[in-house]
Amino acid sequence: MKNGTIVSVAGPLVVASGMEDAAVRDICRVGDLGLIGEIIQIRGDRASLQVYEETSMVGPGEPVVITGEPLSVELGPGMVSNMFDGIQRPLEAFRLKTGNDYLDRGVAIDPLDRDKKWTFTAQVNIGDSVVGGDIVGVVQETPVIEHRVMVPPGVEGVVTNIASGVFTVKDVVYSLETKGSGKRDFTMIQRWPVRKGRPFKRKLSTEEVLLTGQRVIDTMFPVAKGGTAAVPGPFGAGKTVVQHQIAKWSNVDLVVYVGCGERGNEMTEVIDEFPQLIDPNTGNSLMDRTILIANTSNMPVAAREASIYTGITIAEYFRDMGYSVAIMADSTSRWAEALREISGRLEEMPGDEGYPAYLGSRLADYYERAGRVVTLGGADGEDREGSVTAIGAVSPPGGDTSEPVTQNTLSVVKVFWGLDSSLSQRRHFPAINWLSSYSLDSKTMNKFVGKVLNVDWDEMVNHTRNLLQKEAELQEIVRLVGVESLPEMDRLTLLVSSMIRESYLQQNAYDDVDTYTSLQKQYAMLNIILTFEAKAIEALNLGAYFDDIAKGTTALRERIGRMKYISEDNHEEFEEILSDIESQIKYVIGKEVYK
Repeated sequence: MKNGTIVSVAGPLVVASGMEDAAVRDICRVGDLGLIGEIIQIRGDRASLQVYEETSMVGPGEPVVITGEPLSVELGPGMVSNMFDGIQRPLEAFRLKTGNDYLDRGVAIDPLDRDKKWTFTAQVNIGDSVVGGDIVGVVQETPVIEHRVMVPPGVEGVVTNIASGVFTVKDVVYSLETKGSGKRDFTMIQRWPVRKGRPFKRKLSTEEVLLTGQRVIDTMFPVAKGGTAAVPGPFGAGKTVVQHQIAKWSNVDLVVYVGCGERGNEMTEVIDEFPQLIDPNTGNSLMDRTILIANTSNMPVAAREASIYTGITIAEYFRDMGYSVAIMADSTSRWAEALREISGRLEEMPGDEGYPAYLGSRLADYYERAGRVVTLGGADGEDREGSVTAIGAVSPPGGDTSEPVTQNTLSVVKVFWGLDSSLSQRRHFPAINWLSSYSLDSKTMNKFVGKVLNVDWDEMVNHTRNLLQKEAELQEIVRLVGVESLPEMDRLTLLVSSMIRESYLQQNAYDDVDTYTSLQKQYAMLNIILTFEAKAIEALNLGAYFDDIAKGTTALRERIGRMKYISEDNHEEFEEILSDIESQIKYVIGKEVYK
């Protein structure tokens, strides 16, 4: 294949001539340093490449070597607990090889460790027929993740050689007699182009809730396993903490965390904290089920654009093993800015605020790769299910959610957790605005939770939402005429709504007890607040006065406010609060009212 020559360099964009043999999306080695670049446009014999490394001191006349392969990732044992950059270079191995903490240019390094030995346990026998997606062996990659070695998609044949043993990822672990290609040897490594979604048998409807332990999310705005969610919010509103909490507490098997263009100190916080966090389900380090991809704001812009695709491809690979995976992207705004920079240098017609006109379709392509699916395989007659849940943070300038990235994201995701700077300024966290946020999965997920708890959860949640909406309407009147002018029932609505906001929706991520709330505890807490409201309404209807109820239940409401700090297994205290509600309200207003 004929190679080209650099004509011009403008930041991450390189133009090369003599590229008539190349194709769009081919990976090339650019310049004397051999920088990694991807062809994104071809006109005649000239190709425009986005280079994933710093291009300073690279100039015209230097060679461009065409590899003929698309940007791909290596998939195999050794990814979990590791940290990669946007194009899957392992950063720790990179540092050890170069001897410094910066990304030296042109350094070639394998994504997966070629020397580390893994214990491979065969799951099929010689003579078995297998198809793409079938599991031929397993490797215990971490104490909690079993890496399932699969036949690559599109391959079908009969096993002619396989044996359990200790191997490196580059060793042949099984052989197949394939149809049309004869005998083929396979290692534990698969390669897959990042911009192409991995295939599956069929997509399924989302039925199971992704439990996060965050009450405002699980109760008010739940997301399904295999669903999509966006977390827009201004700087300091708590996007990163929300994603950290979901990564730690969600009921998924694996987390892929993509630090896409955020500040280096935020990614440093992830790197420092995650190894120290204990997975509540296993008791091991959270890193045993986490893969980190870091491409911060001081790293190459073009690689930032690729990091999202690298992350979702890795997530799909573990989905194909039958795992439920959550991918966190922080943030898609920085990814979109990388698109805008490359598009501007290509002199493409801009869309809103200078973003490329295809911004919406690129976002849709990404989120479309989430979902709950029946995976490939099944030569044994059994279907295997897996899911990818995509949660993307959005960082709109000044918190303005009318900007293009947020609006295009909201057009494709089903759950919107809108962070509010006014809530964060009042130290109300998570600062998810209960009036502007929504979940299109809510009704289905409430039915799922209702079956788990054996209660009418949907009715409880809807009643809670109505109370908060009513409170917002009443606050407008209060600002005009004062709270004393409201009817007794409306004053009770304000009181109960404040209990919901402060005692239920507000949650402390740094408190050992309050950081996570199970479904059972969420029901117990919400049921206590709604029972208080029901008994107070009953008292009002029997002739009691609101002021008597409010003053007489001060101590009770303080206990309700502290119930978030009651441990999960202390059921007796929840029952005691519940039983005290009716007796205390009766005592306050006088038993004769009930006669």
